[in-house]
Amino acid sequence: MVDEIKSYEEAGKIVSKVRSDASKMIENGLPILDLVEFVESEILKSGAGIAFPCNVSINEITAHYTSPAGDTNKMVTGDLVKLDLGAEVNGYIADSAVTIMVPGDNLEELFDEDTLEKNQRIIDASAAGLEAAISTVRAGVKVCDVGRAVEEAIAEYGLNPVRNLTGHSLEHWNLHAGISVPNYDNNDPTILEEGQAVAIEPFATDGEGIVNDCPYAYIFSFMQSKPFRMKNTQRMLNHIEKNYRYLPFSGRWLTESFNERRVNTGLKQLGDAMAIYPYAALKERTGAWVSQKEHTMIVESDGCKITTL
Repeated sequence: MVDEIKSYEEAGKIVSKVRSDASKMIENGLPILDLVEFVESEILKSGAGIAFPCNVSINEITAHYTSPAGDTNKMVTGDLVKLDLGAEVNGYIADSAVTIMVPGDNLEELFDEDTLEKNQRIIDASAAGLEAAISTVRAGVKVCDVGRAVEEAIAEYGLNPVRNLTGHSLEHWNLHAGISVPNYDNNDPTILEEGQAVAIEPFATDGEGIVNDCPYAYIFSFMQSKPFRMKNTQRMLNHIEKNYRYLPFSGRWLTESFNERRVNTGLKQLGDAMAIYPYAALKERTGAWVSQKEHTMIVESDGCKITTL
């Protein structure tokens, strides 16, 4: 029998190591695709599986951006890069994120002192929100109380949490397992229970704190098997069901087995038929920049054990 807690902890150690190594790569001119592929390949090299496509969301892009095939976008000095990654061991998941300001010798030439201070404050606020959440989590606590702790910590920086993004419980082969952990007090009386795995991820911004969908999606999840007259589309769905039935996948991954142009066409057809679900990239509604910090933890009777430190 697989030891559930040991698997969560092993996945967490892998995510922590890869997050640390990937963070050191962030520099002016680095292609987003290079960072994404490094993270995903290192997780696989470790013997774990990829829990979801590596997200590298920059500035006002808040979440769910992963490189499509052939992505030419690069990060530049001063950008706020949100690196969000996950690994699974025996189906037990670790999910973690960090925000890094892209360094550069000309940082002070590109941004005035007030802007640099504000952007660093945005980074610090999400980290403070996470620390406040961690200090609140224990068995018997309401999720709205965790949200209130996050909101109050971020407010001390004069900033807002992103209200329509949440943390989430984790279960075997299930990245979003039903419980949402808000970033503000939403009056949700759901109680955290001992032994639950949860990923808590405060987002902080000087904007409104609401995200909207972007007009593109590069991350998908399998929903249901359906018949298609187009042979290529049917083959693609069969491939997705076989390889990515339980966890999200990237359209980029499909180009290893299918022509890139046909991948794009097939994903559109599968999404329209609700055979797969597209996760649109998310953008802060006012265009304000956003930070994120996330850890996975196991709820204990008197606190929590963080797996992704």
